[in-house]
Amino acid sequence: MGTAVFVITAVAVVFAIIKGLRIVPQAKVMVVERLGKFHHVASSGPNILIPFCDSPRVMEMRVGNRFFRSHLVDLREQVMGFETVQVITHDNVTMEVGSVIYYQIVDPAKALYAVENLALAIEQLTMTNLRNIMGGLTLDQTLTSRETVNTKLRMVLDEATEKWGVKVTRVELREIEPPAAIKDAMAKQMTAERERRAEVTKAEGDKSAAILQAEGEKISRILRAEAERDAEVARAEGRKRATLLDAEAKAEATRLVFDAVNSGGGATPEVLALRYMETLQELGKGDNKMFVPYEATAVLGSIATLKEVFAKEGTTQAQPAPTAAALSAQSLSRTLGTQPPAMPVRNRPALPSEE
Repeated sequence: MGTAVFVITAVAVVFAIIKGLRIVPQAKVMVVERLGKFHHVASSGPNILIPFCDSPRVMEMRVGNRFFRSHLVDLREQVMGFETVQVITHDNVTMEVGSVIYYQIVDPAKALYAVENLALAIEQLTMTNLRNIMGGLTLDQTLTSRETVNTKLRMVLDEATEKWGVKVTRVELREIEPPAAIKDAMAKQMTAERERRAEVTKAEGDKSAAILQAEGEKISRILRAEAERDAEVARAEGRKRATLLDAEAKAEATRLVFDAVNSGGGATPEVLALRYMETLQELGKGDNKMFVPYEATAVLGSIATLKEVFAKEGTTQAQPAPTAAALSAQSLSRTLGTQPPAMPVRNRPALPSEE
């Protein structure tokens, strides 16, 4: 009898151990209730529950669009995507917006006891706050300020789900679908904006080309002016050099003639008279020429002497007055010691005294 009781007791203990042994996977926990009241949270690994006293609390979870009930609470970061909802912007444009949130359960007890259905509560809270935030923005702001909307929505959800033991880590707007008429208007606006940018770019290119062309012409004119200036300077330098060389040549020729004359016994009157005649022939080429003897001082001296002589003899004897040509010839013959030839006068204009 005692043996039977022991066996029954041993079997009952083994059954209780088997019945109460629960193995919790990694990154998951189990909320245990004892006689209907929260007792403790069973962590990962083996856990012993008292049969008929301890029982795990069932939690409703959501994966995608499917809800299921489980005794385990997943502590990993979870993703919850929502279907598109209709929202109205501040400028009365209706559009459809889809969102995705990332959350993590940090307190399993609060997630089970602070809210009835955690997944449904997060979904409805996300939709309502999304409508509120999008209603305060215009159409352009909703399309260009996704990061602002994500940040505002995450802050609102995180503050609301904190008392549920949930941490919202990230919120993303999956899609924004404006109406078809708005899409057509946006496409036309984009086309017009691109055409405007093309015209502006073309105008800027024409402007830059005109500026570059003007600068090129300016530089070209400056270079041509500098080239002409350098050419004028070079020509002036050439004329200067030619003049100097000509003067040096004439000086050298004069020196050579002077040396030749001096080496031949000096300049005799015959030589001077010959050179005088050659010079007169050179000067006589052309029209409207008048020649004056080179010994002008001697001629003037002869005229003064003859004047004094004729003044003394004028009272006693009347003589014809000598002409200027005769006086010049006499003076020149006295100076050179020979009779010079007559000087040709071609087309000499009449002097005022002769008129």
